[in-house]
Amino acid sequence: MAEGLRERKKRRTRQQLSDVATGLFLERGFDAVTIAEIAQAADVSVNTVYNYFPAKEDLFLDRSSGIVDRLSRYVRGRDEGESAAEAVLRELRIQVEGVSPAVGLMEGYERFMRVIEGADGLKARLWHIQQEVQLRLEETLREESGAGADDLTPVLVAGQLAWVHSTLMAYIGREMVAGRRPDAVSRDALVLLDDMEDLLGARVLGYARRATP
Repeated sequence: MAEGLRERKKRRTRQQLSDVATGLFLERGFDAVTIAEIAQAADVSVNTVYNYFPAKEDLFLDRSSGIVDRLSRYVRGRDEGESAAEAVLRELRIQVEGVSPAVGLMEGYERFMRVIEGADGLKARLWHIQQEVQLRLEETLREESGAGADDLTPVLVAGQLAWVHSTLMAYIGREMVAGRRPDAVSRDALVLLDDMEDLLGARVLGYARRATP
């Protein structure tokens, strides 16, 4: 369905607010910038900012919804004969090998990470996002495997795969802040993924394998 004029205007306003706020955060730090200053810079009212972003953290982490569902999307889109873990590892390798901004492999990412490191509110929000990733993945694994409500296997597998994801992202962020080039970090991150796969047990690696015809 084509996007209506009203929806397009709202999307553009939301993007403008996020862009303006992010620029201010990168320049001055998260805690030093107020919502009133963001509203003034974007030429809107404070209420307009809050209508689009209920909390200041939402302005900086405005794409977190895509991150929350990332591992679940990988599992739901797994190939025939492929397990949940194999799909997650495959997709993460594609992102890392392709030096994708989706996993932080981009010039300037270190500035983004330094803003987070300097703000307790953002660090707390990131922790909550990681918990949401794991809970969403647990729900997906339970649906895809047909596990019963009292079966803890989806919880355990989700925890392992969420660990792989969060460890990878933390490593990339740390190395980028250290001033390394994205392509160099990419090569070492692929080795890290191999090492983490070696630590996963057979039950995790084979869980929720999609049947072949």
